[in-house]
Amino acid sequence: MLCPEATVIKGNAGVYSEESRLVTDILRERVPVLEKASVDEFYVDLTGMDKHFGCYKFASELRQKVIKESGLPISFGLSINKTVSKVATGEAKPNNQIKIDFGTEKPFLAPLSIMKIPSVGEKMFQTLCNLGIKKVHTVQQMPMEMMERVLGKNGLTIWEKSNGIDDSPVVEFHERKSISNERTFGRDTTDIAKLRTLVTAMAEQLTYQLRQGGKIASCIGVKIRYSDFQTYSKQARIPYSSADHIMIPKVMELFESLYNRRMLVRLVGVKFSDITYGSYQMSLFEDTRKTANLYESMDKIRNRFGSRSVMRASTFGASNIGGMGNPFSGEPPMVLAHRTM
Repeated sequence: MLCPEATVIKGNAGVYSEESRLVTDILRERVPVLEKASVDEFYVDLTGMDKHFGCYKFASELRQKVIKESGLPISFGLSINKTVSKVATGEAKPNNQIKIDFGTEKPFLAPLSIMKIPSVGEKMFQTLCNLGIKKVHTVQQMPMEMMERVLGKNGLTIWEKSNGIDDSPVVEFHERKSISNERTFGRDTTDIAKLRTLVTAMAEQLTYQLRQGGKIASCIGVKIRYSDFQTYSKQARIPYSSADHIMIPKVMELFESLYNRRMLVRLVGVKFSDITYGSYQMSLFEDTRKTANLYESMDKIRNRFGSRSVMRASTFGASNIGGMGNPFSGEPPMVLAHRTM
């Protein structure tokens, strides 16, 4: 073991999601427009509030409100747009706040590492370093056309953000609570193999949708409607997840316990609910890196060639499982980037 003295603490996606929901509720009750960018990152449009209350004063009091009610450390950056606010929030951490006055965006960004600019990851950072670009001020001094010519659209985006230019709006947050899929048969069936194949395929497709939306779910439901139109459903709680090897067996367990009338079946359906932002936390003792890599590879193929381009052998033949689309898909504004730590 490389680090025998290490203390390993298992992540708990359920706890993270509950805390995220608490902060979301506090913010949603008090701000005009809220965008939830991730489980711990929010944008708030405070346009016009400076005429009545003062944006910075309002944001400061809101931060204290979140800290008091949630017990979490909170950082925020206040500026004219989302890019500068996000960078300012990073500079305010841990547990602090920064206001970037209008007109001072470029001087604020100039001395920072170019890696502080959103959309500049490790690979792009290495590319920029090879071009002699390590600080934001270097990009600010370069012609926009040169950045675009060398790096294409990415170069133009980096140049604009480095110069504090970002007109993307704050998109109002509406959290989707559930996703589902169901199939009504053209001819009622008692083909149990067909039913199992279809239910498995539905669960597989919905789990993929969760991962694509950066979501996790903690409630699974299965529905069956018989030829006499009697409808039955069951649901079960699980730890928050978006992993096939957790979701699919639970779906099948519910289906097997529900399908007991041995009558012609008219409809079957699968539903995931109590959805929130997050990603599945691998267990150090139950899962392997190989499992995570498998999901990632499968999802890349699906993203490129379609959600049924790669599937389990047990779902082969389920050609029609319902809708396949991903459901999660003037005066300059004052934008607050607000992040829990």
